[in-house]
Amino acid sequence: MEGKYEPEFKFEKLQIWQKAMDFGEDIFKTSSSFPKEELYNLVSQIRRATDSIALNISEGSIEQSSLEFKRFLNYAIRSLAEVVTCLHKAKRRFYIDELQFEKLYKEAFHLMNMMLAFKSKIN
Repeated sequence: MEGKYEPEFKFEKLQIWQKAMDFGEDIFKTSSSFPKEELYNLVSQIRRATDSIALNISEGSIEQSSLEFKRFLNYAIRSLAEVVTCLHKAKRRFYIDELQFEKLYKEAFHLMNMMLAFKSKIN
C-alpha cells in the first residue's frame, strides 16, 4: 500500500496528542545523555511519565463518556507534572543545563495549558 499516511484514529487529529508525542521525543533525546547510573531511575521514570501523557490522551479519546475522557486527561496532566519534577531533578544533578531546562519547561507549560483548555471544552 503506497501513499501518504492519513490519520484514522480520532486522537491522532488532536493537537494535544500531537504536542505530547513531540514532547515525548524531546524528552527521550534529552534523557539519552543522562549518566548510565540513572538508566533505571531517572531516565526510566521521565520516559515512562512522558509516554504516559500521549497514551492517556489516546486511551481517553476512545471513551464514549466525556467524564471518562476528562479522567484520562487528568492522568495525562499528572504525568506531565511528574515529568516537570524529573526535569527539576535533572537540572539539580547537572544532567541538563539551564537552557535545556527552560526549553523543556516551557514546552511542558504550554502542553499543560493546552490540555487544561481542551479539558474545559469537553461537555
